[in-house]
Amino acid sequence: MRKVDKTLVLVGMMGAGKTSVGRRLASALGLPFRDADTEIEAAAGCSINEIFERFGEPAFRAGERKVIARLLRDPPHVLATGGGAFMDPETRAHIGENGISVWLKANVDLLLERVKRKDTRPLLRNTDSRTALLGLMVEREPVYALADITVESDDGPHDTVVKRILAALDAHGAISSGGSECP
Repeated sequence: MRKVDKTLVLVGMMGAGKTSVGRRLASALGLPFRDADTEIEAAAGCSINEIFERFGEPAFRAGERKVIARLLRDPPHVLATGGGAFMDPETRAHIGENGISVWLKANVDLLLERVKRKDTRPLLRNTDSRTALLGLMVEREPVYALADITVESDDGPHDTVVKRILAALDAHGAISSGGSECP
């Protein structure tokens, strides 16, 4: 059995597959899966869109920072973060101390294809999605590049991305075998 000693934190742009790939990765490693956005909504008692509308992005980011710090104190699991979480220096420091960051890197066309399926992206509302995504990518990719591991996320099966992550984690020395039960 493969074993990790730290939480695996998936970072990257909205639509990169952090949640869907994260669920499969957690299953492959026998770990719990947590989604930071779901945890933020539970803590706030309202949706992320409502938080943005009522209190603005700075209040959302402050709540996100607290929730991710709390989740990183839990035993190892796979954690999918929101696209902007890794941009926060304090959150990035918590992840660096308590987790292994994995950047799921995807091209703009794939991201557009995925994000247009739902109207739950506050940063893409009332704007041209391609232009907004390209602007966010220019701003965020240099910071995402600070992640411990980078893995390409493409339009192939999510299990292929999981295999890439497992290989990268193995190469990074982040996975150990659980050993046998016999002495």
